Amino acid sequence: MDIAGLTAFREVAVHGSITAAAKSLRYTQSAVSRQIAALEESVGAALFDRGSRGVRLTGEGQLLLEHAEAVLDRLETARRNLAALRGLNCGRLRIGAFATAEAVLVPRAMAAFHAAHPSVELSLSDGVSAAQIARLRAGELDVAVLNVHDGQPANLAGLMLRHLLDDPILVALPPRHRLATRRAVRLAELAGESWIAGSTAVEDTLIGACLRSGFRPRVHYVVPEWTAKQGLVAAGLGVTLLPGLGLDAVRPDVVVKRLRAEPTRAIYAATVEGVSGPPAVPNFLEHLAESAARLRRDLSAMPR
Repeated sequence: MDIAGLTAFREVAVHGSITAAAKSLRYTQSAVSRQIAALEESVGAALFDRGSRGVRLTGEGQLLLEHAEAVLDRLETARRNLAALRGLNCGRLRIGAFATAEAVLVPRAMAAFHAAHPSVELSLSDGVSAAQIARLRAGELDVAVLNVHDGQPANLAGLMLRHLLDDPILVALPPRHRLATRRAVRLAELAGESWIAGSTAVEDTLIGACLRSGFRPRVHYVVPEWTAKQGLVAAGLGVTLLPGLGLDAVRPDVVVKRLRAEPTRAIYAATVEGVSGPPAVPNFLEHLAESAARLRRDLSAMPR
């Protein structure tokens, strides 16, 4: 019992004639007759009584017609739903990102995508890049925005990466800091400062860049939230590093400076290699690339 046979069977039942069904399906009459014969052999029953004025369903044919219509209607619904999914008129997209990518980069891309495809459901999962990689591999995300710091290897095996931008690491200073009037500073000039970090494991934070510049920063305050870090910097209690992605979220009483020979972290959009994601993924990646290009222009306008 195949779909073509069920379709021919329904057409014959609707038209009451093999000739009319063949004309509707654009088949030859003999082709339709063969499909009906094969279907009758498959179910082991005569489906039509043949007469000089056409054909009429038998009791078995009437029963099968109810099931055939249900099957064919469900298949047609499936075809329409698949077409809608391919046309981004339905479906969902699960996005993951780290905190500072959620400040501007990802929200801009999500807003642009939603404006173009409002029927696709978007979700956003927050977390550090290592967690996002694990969620990608577990099939919990369709696309993730990741960061990779200079000198810090990352386990990216099995992922398809699209480079979005190289995010410069900046320094946040109190407004009356001795270097606040400089256009840019060297990281080594901050070796004696009190530092504010997001974790006691300096190597895993942005200020791990200090280690690669030849000194271990003296961390006086450990606060994970960027809002709290800014408050401490503004109060003159220390300095910290921030990613360029977070530049738009800096409060006005904190001074942000470029670092000479600035360290960077690479920002990627990642999907799982060899996995067919939702049809929305390629389109969303384009919006991410556009958002990244806009951020690069904003960052290039900073004094060097």
